[in-house]
Order: sequence, then structure tokens, then C-alpha cells
Amino acid sequence: MSAQTTNATICKLVENNKEWASEIQAKNAGFFQNLAKGQTPKVLWIGCADSRVTVDLLTKTHPGEIFVHRNIANRVPSEDLSALSVIEYGVKHLKVEHIVVVGHTGCGGVKAAMSNSSVGILDHWLRPIKDLYVANEAQLNALPEEERVERLGELNVIQGVGTVSNLPVVHDAWKEGRELQVHGWVFQLASGLIKDLGVTVDGPKQIQSIYKLD
Repeated sequence: MSAQTTNATICKLVENNKEWASEIQAKNAGFFQNLAKGQTPKVLWIGCADSRVTVDLLTKTHPGEIFVHRNIANRVPSEDLSALSVIEYGVKHLKVEHIVVVGHTGCGGVKAAMSNSSVGILDHWLRPIKDLYVANEAQLNALPEEERVERLGELNVIQGVGTVSNLPVVHDAWKEGRELQVHGWVFQLASGLIKDLGVTVDGPKQIQSIYKLD
């Protein structure tokens, strides 16, 4: 790609931004002044970095309504300081009421985890999804080949819900009597619809005792 093409791409983004800001301002003269005052989102979205999964667009929400963390294959490692920092800030300071771990169909990260091809540094990041495949190999191999990626993606989301639900900061919110639910969803690219996996955790009664800290 030439420098000229690259510059045109970036310039287009800046022009699009100006057009968008102008349109918003015309519809709501005080929108940006209110936006600058702070954020009070009720939802924390933990999703994949895939460019096709645009949170505000697919949920029909506005800036300031959803707090977002994204990475490759929407993983939620319990030792990942980036994800943990976002969750800590969202729960403790923004007081979100819902955390949604969101995967999507046709996830490239999940596909890579199921293959034997190296993808560089991502091999380390995706290793836990390989482990998840091994742990559920009988279930996955019983499915038609085209359904295995989607099911492994769902299992990855379910595991993420479990990880988030077992975090001390989430337990502290429940101890304070706050309403906080952790959900697992999959965005279906072919239909544009969200699939709720039905694994919502909304309190300590659903948590195994080994994860409960004094």
C-alpha cells in the first residue's frame, strides 16, 4: 500500500469524524458538552477486537453508555492486568450493573486455536483456548466440522463468564448488596443478532465455595 493511499485512508477517517460530530451537534446541541462531563455506563462489554463487531452500532447505543474492553478472541485471563484493570474500574468506580462477555461466530482467534499453524505471539495468547478444546474434545468432535468453531467459541465465552464471576472485585460488589450480573453472549455475524447463552451469574449463591474469599 502506498503512502498516498494510506494518507487518503486516514484523511477520510478524520473527515468522517467531522461529519459525524456536525450531524450529532445538529440533532443535539448539548450532546458533546454533556459527554465531556463524565461517563455513567451501566454495562461493561468484554469482547473480541474483530472489526466487524462494533459495539455501539450493534447495540444501538451512544457514546458513554457501554464501557468496553476488547482483545483477540474475547479472552478473560485471570492474570491479565489489562482485563483485570478494566473490570476493577468498571465495577468499583463506574458501578456498572452488568458485565457481558461477548464472542462472535466465525472468530479467527478460535479458528487459529483449533489449527496446528503458528500465528506468532498469538500462540501464547490462544493456548488456553487449545486447552479448552482438549478438555471438551469428545463433545466437539461429535459435532459436524463446521459447528466445532462456533461451539468452542461458546465454551470460551462460558469460561470467561466463570472467570469474571470468580473475581474478588465482583464478590465485593455483591457483599455490598449491589446489583451486578455477568452474562455470556455470542454475536451472530450472519444475522446481526445476539445469542444469549443462558449462563448469567447474578450472585454468590452460584459461586463454588473454593472461590469465595473472606
